[in-house]
Amino acid sequence: MNSTRLISTLFKPRQKATALYATQAEALQHKVFCRLINDAANTEWGLKYGYKDIKRYQDFQRVPVQTYEEIKPYVERMRHGEENVLWRGEVRWFAKSSGTTNDKSKFIPVSRDGLHDTHYAGGRDAVALYLQQNPESRFFSGKGLILGGSHAPNYNVKRSLVGDLSAILIENVNPLVNLIRVPEKKIALLSDFEEKVERITRATMNQHVTNLSGVPSWMMAVLKHILEVKGTDNLAEVWPDLEVFFHGGVAFTPYREQYKQLIRSDKMHYMETYNASEGFFGLQNDFSDPSMLLMIDYGVFYEFIPMEDVGTENPHIVPLADVELNKNYAMVISTSCGLWRYMIGDTVKFTNKHPYKFVITGRTKHFINAFGEELMVDNAEQGLAKACEATGAQIVDYSAAPVFMDAHAKCRHQWLIEFAVMPDSLEDFGRVLDTSLQQINSDYEAKRHKNITLQPLEIIVARHNLFHDWLKEKGKLGGQHKVPRLSNTRDYIEEMLSLNQ
Repeated sequence: MNSTRLISTLFKPRQKATALYATQAEALQHKVFCRLINDAANTEWGLKYGYKDIKRYQDFQRVPVQTYEEIKPYVERMRHGEENVLWRGEVRWFAKSSGTTNDKSKFIPVSRDGLHDTHYAGGRDAVALYLQQNPESRFFSGKGLILGGSHAPNYNVKRSLVGDLSAILIENVNPLVNLIRVPEKKIALLSDFEEKVERITRATMNQHVTNLSGVPSWMMAVLKHILEVKGTDNLAEVWPDLEVFFHGGVAFTPYREQYKQLIRSDKMHYMETYNASEGFFGLQNDFSDPSMLLMIDYGVFYEFIPMEDVGTENPHIVPLADVELNKNYAMVISTSCGLWRYMIGDTVKFTNKHPYKFVITGRTKHFINAFGEELMVDNAEQGLAKACEATGAQIVDYSAAPVFMDAHAKCRHQWLIEFAVMPDSLEDFGRVLDTSLQQINSDYEAKRHKNITLQPLEIIVARHNLFHDWLKEKGKLGGQHKVPRLSNTRDYIEEMLSLNQ
């Protein structure tokens, strides 16, 4: 008997539980809300904001919205071993995330509660929802290649770690899971990414791998090296039973065609996950629908700020029940890791409410609005996909920023793109991208009208490995690190252009 079919029965309860998302979303979120408030009532934070007196959502609104800068002093105390600060008991693990304006890195607390009721819950449900979509799966007939980052001791606090979330998850995972994953822990947690790629290749290329998990850009580096060592251009020849890639961290659109060429198999599936350092929030539950199911019974209570209110003194904040479809929101979370009304920095747009499904549209700080065009990352991804389709191009990485005024007093957007496959015509690629962005975004279209505000966009071809080298120079190879797609300033792109020699 197919072992996967037998093991699949263990996931039935979660499949039934997530089916309730369609009819009981608000009740499930209220239950999470009450549990979080109750569990944190005797923490320093809970005492400060009177959590014992909070009985309903309206009472909770007295708690101010937080960014990392506001909670950093609390986190630093937690990192030094103080207990009952933002969450009950001691928090031993801190996920290192990309930096803020003032810091190279953020250190996100990961409590034991959050590790299990959110992060590991998401991993379990990823498998549950995948098996539900693919009843013919042979997932458990082989092993999973899980690509992780690295960790290090946290100050001198005993048994406390700081590092990539993926490394914290690997470090604390149930030992039984290690029987069905590769590579072994000491390789998975190596800090030198280039050494890690080599060691993973040697350790996994002759294994029976059925599934992959990781960030598309970093997984691509590993898979290409495996193909190179094995002397083939089709990963299905290396791992003939490979059937699913659980991906997240960056948008998959620029990588989709490259993965299809690397893995030429009609049984291959791609499933998006939204697993951030701050929590596990979404899972794709339909291969034909790119939007994700919002996971509403974990240790996360959700609120949303309309994009037009972000950065204002008194933003309008709505709970899940009051969101509108097809509107950009900044996501605000309260979690069992001790984040309270915390702005994660991501923006989302809901596509459905029964159940709640959404797409990630970008970052609150990663957009271009230099001339009122309000260009979001999801606009860029859609436009690039159309330009690639029209010209046969494939993209490795990209970044874009405004040119405020050149020597001829003309303003435009400048795109720095590294191609895996060059377009038939770079001119046609730029024209299709520009036209597509105008079709997708009315604000961009208005600013491009008759070239009055914005001139046609400019494309600069990045040399091979430019973005890899930029990240390496910053010590950000592997893990959760990613290339900033859109920026409202020229800081990032000028650094990249200086390396594009």
